Amino acid sequence: MELMRNGLPRVVVTGIGAVTALGDAEALWRNLLAGQSGVERIQTIPVDHVPVKIAAEVRDFSPRGYIEHKEARRMGRASQFAVVAAHQAIADAGFEPANPFPDQGEDVGVVIGTTLGSHELSTNSTYTYRNSGYRKPNPLSLVNALPNMPAHYVSRFFGALGPLNTPSTACAAGTQSLGLAADLIRYGRSQVVLAGGVEAILQDYTIAGFDAMTALATEYNDRPSHASRPFDAQRSGFVMGEGAAVFVLESLAHARGRGARIYAEVLGYATSSDAFHVAALDPTGDGAVRAMRWALQDAQLDVSDVGYINAHGTSTPANDAMETLAIKTVFGEHAYNIPVSSTKSMLGHTFGASGAIEAIACVMSLVQQVLHPTINYEYPDPACDLDYVPNLARTVDRLRYVLSNSFGLGGQNASIVFGSI
Repeated sequence: MELMRNGLPRVVVTGIGAVTALGDAEALWRNLLAGQSGVERIQTIPVDHVPVKIAAEVRDFSPRGYIEHKEARRMGRASQFAVVAAHQAIADAGFEPANPFPDQGEDVGVVIGTTLGSHELSTNSTYTYRNSGYRKPNPLSLVNALPNMPAHYVSRFFGALGPLNTPSTACAAGTQSLGLAADLIRYGRSQVVLAGGVEAILQDYTIAGFDAMTALATEYNDRPSHASRPFDAQRSGFVMGEGAAVFVLESLAHARGRGARIYAEVLGYATSSDAFHVAALDPTGDGAVRAMRWALQDAQLDVSDVGYINAHGTSTPANDAMETLAIKTVFGEHAYNIPVSSTKSMLGHTFGASGAIEAIACVMSLVQQVLHPTINYEYPDPACDLDYVPNLARTVDRLRYVLSNSFGLGGQNASIVFGSI
């Protein structure tokens, strides 16, 4: 097997870890195939005073066994998620998590994307400070709330001394992190990269804020599992979620050299800007079109090569119609032959983590030759007329290349291509 592609090192996935409302990476994939929703009434924060009371939250989470208690108390929820997911990915890749890179830390990078990081620390500390007679605040709360702290902790816990990056590109952050990590390897700056995305922003003020934007599904408090319904004619908004996914990416030469099991190959990625509006999507889908086309060009694939698309698929009226239009613009008539599904139908929108979590679905689809469904698809929408793998998982034959989309606030678009190996 050639170790180079177009004169650059090939980049492969050798480890996967996840913290999600549907469990770790193994449980996540099993539940996605079963069409199991992770959306329930929120339990980690009080919600009686906010209009939306449901989300895909990570319940019963404990970092015990991964992070010492004293250290964990200082860390935000997002940093804890990232460290636990990274620990799982490192173990899955066949490294020893206690000391995974004893002789090559400088060759190991970290790229963990997020929207807000552990934002709850700064917000809660500000509230406490202002309501306690302006006493001295917690000296670490501001620092640990910074968006780059999840990446910092992953780097520190596992001795990764190479490049350290934190893409904060809203809902595109997880996908962009994987693409940037692949480039670190392709251009010789790292041999191994711990890459992914994390988000933990389930707070009453974030719920209230997105509700004020009329972005959330508001009428499903008594039917949580039905709330996220991408591409369905009765979709009314997205459902908030949280979680993390971290990958071990390596050069193919490095992975082969240590006899690693390989899941899939990262073939190409791209980002683009709508340059349109701070929150509203460009209804023409031009930015999404550019991201998909450039990702395929980077992967040196034709549109006819793609056998599956994991959609951004948020369940908002605007996104799903725009994404469908963009897919048809890029793929032409072949778009009607490509299965498209939305992981968010079961996990809600995990913002900066979503692209990384959805990449797990892409990689496992290649490995097992099966696609997870888009659940809650009941009423066809004329503006959304593709094959959305409705409600039931589907076995496929000879699936070789998959594309995943992530589109974020501020017109931030990212697409990534995985291939079997």
